Amino acid sequence: MAESEEDFDDAEEGGGEAEVAIPAPREQASLLGHEAAEATLLQAFRQNRLPQGLLITGPHGVGKATLAYRFARFLLAQAAEQGRSALFAPTPPTSLVIAPEQPVFRRVASSGHADLLTIERGIDPKRKRARSEIVVEDVRTVGAFLRLTPAEGGWRIVIIDTADEMNRNAANALLKILEEPPARALLILVSDNPGRLLPTIRSRCRRLPLRPLSSAAVGELVAHYRADLSARDREVLVALSEGSIGRALELAEEGGVALHRALLELLAALPDLDGVALHGFADKVARWGNDDGYRVFTELMPATLARAIAAAAAGGRAASEVPLAKVLARRGLDRWVEVWDKITHLFAQADAINLDRKQVVLNAFFALEEAAR
Repeated sequence: MAESEEDFDDAEEGGGEAEVAIPAPREQASLLGHEAAEATLLQAFRQNRLPQGLLITGPHGVGKATLAYRFARFLLAQAAEQGRSALFAPTPPTSLVIAPEQPVFRRVASSGHADLLTIERGIDPKRKRARSEIVVEDVRTVGAFLRLTPAEGGWRIVIIDTADEMNRNAANALLKILEEPPARALLILVSDNPGRLLPTIRSRCRRLPLRPLSSAAVGELVAHYRADLSARDREVLVALSEGSIGRALELAEEGGVALHRALLELLAALPDLDGVALHGFADKVARWGNDDGYRVFTELMPATLARAIAAAAAGGRAASEVPLAKVLARRGLDRWVEVWDKITHLFAQADAINLDRKQVVLNAFFALEEAAR
């Protein structure tokens, strides 16, 4: 087996610098690439036209929750500033930025601000682990919280992250609050997949869509947080990220670069896959306890195939998928689109009915092998 496949569980050889800790969204002081969205929120505030429901949407990992906390901090800090400047007209703000040393920033970062409530998937008391969804008990706290008088005379703010994880009962409970929201209350819903929300919830919120980050922005952030990686590995992460710094950092953490290289090397042999190498690869991906590695594989394989299909359609011009694109170009691209759909369905079905993971991995490769013949 080639060196790139040797062991994709091992850490990649890095650039010799230390990895930088990644702040949680509530602790993040900076936000890159969403200046237009920030300007929209600032303008709404200055014109006194804030909605009572704000729906921030966009791909996973592009900064939606970071923007939600950034705006919440801004609003809470304005209330504090107005209290201190009661005898003078406050200067209109020109930015959402709140310095990390300010008390409001520190209290939000530590989950200690009385006027901010965050709703996330809670802990199942029976299983002692995080639930797979936001339940109605979590959302019921929102109504009582918003009915309280703001502790600092400004806004009462609720952030739901992520809102599309609410089950039906939780969503209905939230809808009742959105139908008759209290004054000076703001609900900020963060959503990767707004199509999963009730249409009536979407209709009662102002939607603020965030786009994928530019390659330059993702590259800058990857270089900052993962300076320990080689420049080559960081370049691959940017290509695989699809404009999501969250995805890039998750791939870096879970060995996604080495996994991607091993995947490409196996697929480059189509239509005659190396059986020994394939079984070794499947053993590593599907082994017991490697949940994150298996999840990364089920995300990487369809995405890699999709990029290669697009590259083949464009004449084979792509970055890391060039060899695979040339393999796919030998057959009709319609066939590969069907295989992509089959593999995507296979992975979804495997999660739903708990199929044997190794066999799922092998079947995905066998589908490609059959289509390549």
